[in-house]
Amino acid sequence: MSHAVEGDVLILDIPATPNFLSVLRTATAGLATRLNYGLDAIEDLRVAVDEAASLILTAADDPSAVVHCRFDVVAEDLLISIGARGIGPLPNRQSFDWRVLDALAGAVSTDTKDGITTVRLTQPLPRQA
Repeated sequence: MSHAVEGDVLILDIPATPNFLSVLRTATAGLATRLNYGLDAIEDLRVAVDEAASLILTAADDPSAVVHCRFDVVAEDLLISIGARGIGPLPNRQSFDWRVLDALAGAVSTDTKDGITTVRLTQPLPRQA
């Protein structure tokens, strides 16, 4: 497992096993707290990231695979990318997991590029009072 913080970017690589999802959920909650999300929004974001990572893990064929997680804070959004190399197809977009993810995240997209399948979440940053 490795991590880095580069300005407004957090990168976290974890083994592709469910045992490490708690690390990802904790990192998500910590970052969301630092960005001043409310308690309900923090929990929604934790669950959304957990669901996205679970989709990737479900499709992971290689037990030695690494899940790459990247959190980018940009002008008005928190961009979250969760992906892994060499995984099988993601579950059907009509599944319950996808419906939960679509309900919790501002926007959800997927892509596969250079052998890496990625789920991307875009969550608006909280408005400053």
